[in-house]
Amino acid sequence: MKITEDTIRHVAKLARLAVSDEDVAKLAPQLSDIMDYNEQLQSVALDDVPPTSHPFELYNALREDEPRPSLPREKALANAPDTDGEQVRVPAVLEG
Repeated sequence: MKITEDTIRHVAKLARLAVSDEDVAKLAPQLSDIMDYNEQLQSVALDDVPPTSHPFELYNALREDEPRPSLPREKALANAPDTDGEQVRVPAVLEG
């Protein structure tokens, strides 16, 4: 499919895009090449290709959730700027 400079100007006007004459001259052959490649892709026979939603087999990469000992509370709170002994104390962000 041949994309002309007039076609580019028309589409740019519809899209309210400011396209310079230099850009129009560059875009016309590039867009024509893209459309030609698209036509080639449309002619590929895909009768024997099953439909897929993803090109690769998907698998769960997460590990099993197993309980483990956690950090003791005293160590977790050791570097907090302010605590009440059991949790980190922070400035209020909501009134009331």
